[in-house]
Amino acid sequence: MRDINQIYIDGQFVTPHGTDMFDLHNPVNGDIIGQVRLGDADDARNAIAAAKRAFQTWSHTTKSERIELLHRLYDAVMAKKNELIEAIILEFGAPATRATFMASGAANSFLDAVRALEKYDLIQKVGTADVVMEPVGVVGLITPWNSNAGFICSKLAYALAAGCTAVIKPSEMSATQTQVLVEALHEAGAPAGLFNIVNGRGGVVGPELTNSPDIAKISFTGSTPVGKSILRDAAATMKRVTLELGGKSPTIILDDADFEKAIPTAIQIGLGNSGQACLNGTRILVPSSRKDEAIAAIKKHFTAIKAGDPLAADTTIGPMVSQAQYDRIQRYIKIGMETATLVAGGEGHPAGLGGYFVQPTVFADVTNDMVIAREEIFGPVLCVLTYDDEASAVRIANDTQYGLHAYVLSGSQERATAVARQLEAGRVAINGAAHDPDAPFGGFKQSGIGREYGVFGLQSYFEPKALLGAAS
Repeated sequence: MRDINQIYIDGQFVTPHGTDMFDLHNPVNGDIIGQVRLGDADDARNAIAAAKRAFQTWSHTTKSERIELLHRLYDAVMAKKNELIEAIILEFGAPATRATFMASGAANSFLDAVRALEKYDLIQKVGTADVVMEPVGVVGLITPWNSNAGFICSKLAYALAAGCTAVIKPSEMSATQTQVLVEALHEAGAPAGLFNIVNGRGGVVGPELTNSPDIAKISFTGSTPVGKSILRDAAATMKRVTLELGGKSPTIILDDADFEKAIPTAIQIGLGNSGQACLNGTRILVPSSRKDEAIAAIKKHFTAIKAGDPLAADTTIGPMVSQAQYDRIQRYIKIGMETATLVAGGEGHPAGLGGYFVQPTVFADVTNDMVIAREEIFGPVLCVLTYDDEASAVRIANDTQYGLHAYVLSGSQERATAVARQLEAGRVAINGAAHDPDAPFGGFKQSGIGREYGVFGLQSYFEPKALLGAAS
């Protein structure tokens, strides 16, 4: 049992004013593995005050000073990489290979921000004006449980690179990861108050951030309904917002694709992070003329999908994060079995497993008006839809309230690119293109507002100030 009884404010580990305790679970078996003491509104206000004081100095630092700290933060997180991997596996249930990728990605966020800052001019000449890129102010960073450490580091890295200070509200469900991370960040020796971390419930700590006049910007990753509530609250003080929200991403397999390559790629895209990722391509669109071939290939390749012990080398799918998440996915699977054709998986646990494990599931004969095709399930559940021609594939792909990510698989890079240009999504990956940390990430439509990563992510933490008639 691990009890986490402190939060991090003004460069110190302090006991929260809040007294609410939250149980932490091992999703493999549902056992309680510890508790975290949650901060309250008073703690959030103290953290905001500390960040406000630190901003007075940090906002005037040079580019080189910020870069030097970002390198120290990278080194500090890398020094605790193995501990972070263990925490991700224990608390989130990610397979070991995925947990290793997540921990490395968290640390690398600081180097990503360095690259963006190095090539970005903080004073730009536009017409006759000098445009000074000034840090927006104190920022509230709210992170989700499906990649808690990664989002803490990526949001913090770009905020600090811009000269902002931060109050971070991580997911209380990820307190073990947060603890490892905050211990690492503390070791970097940053000025007090530069970043402050308050474990707490979204309905308690969150409103303090979104309503405070001392918070200039909110960066939130999570569900679309919560993002809408943040946007409404932020309007009262005209906060800047970056919202990375839900998705129901399409994967279009064009009729010229090699299904022996395209189908396993599409499955991998759909089941990333054990299905618990907003960018997963959970709607697989295949040509009507090749439907039977696609279903047969999916059945064949699904036999290689193994849910099980996160530490086992052959495990590809871990458990869901909580009982509530397990129950949510079961409801959607039941709806799917009543409205579509089950290809693989189904209700209940995989054979021999308990805890929060879900059977990786695929449905065929899905139409785009079905619940399972329109709502974000956030689990290892895929839908196969058919289209008649390229134009109908694009129409079906775009027929969604979301627009975070999309994927196109084809035997022709040129043809895939032409289709990709027609899709309404913040990112479109062609033939399984890998993540690029320098490219902007964010959504169209109800998948969010603004962009993260790279220069676009850095710019979101600046306010441009035009100096007219300034001395050269």
